[in-house]
Amino acid sequence: MLAPQHRLRSTALFGQTIRKGRKKGSRTVVVHVLVGGARAEELAVPLQEGATAGPRMGLVVSKAVGNAVARHNTSRKLRHAFRAVLEEGELDFPAGTCVVIRALPKSASASVEELIGDVRSCIRRALSR
Repeated sequence: MLAPQHRLRSTALFGQTIRKGRKKGSRTVVVHVLVGGARAEELAVPLQEGATAGPRMGLVVSKAVGNAVARHNTSRKLRHAFRAVLEEGELDFPAGTCVVIRALPKSASASVEELIGDVRSCIRRALSR
């Protein structure tokens, strides 16, 4: 489970990230990254004490990935992969960064380690200019 400050819940910001964000793909995922979206500050979730602001992440896991069980398992693995990338602290996310991860059909059969590597690689490429 991701902390509330890392969840992308706004439909408008979700769509804006997909339309205007930088898109990078791999074998298992496509990652859209938008730095400082127009409404990012307006839609910020108030932080609890001791919590730090960080990037927000949303998922797209379509029926192409598999049945409901496969989609749910893939979603859990992708949330874990994003959380692992955050905890590594290797990537420097600018303020107001939004990330949307779209699962490809190969992600259902991929291991968590593969997904972590793919998510890290795609985000790193999208953040570098």
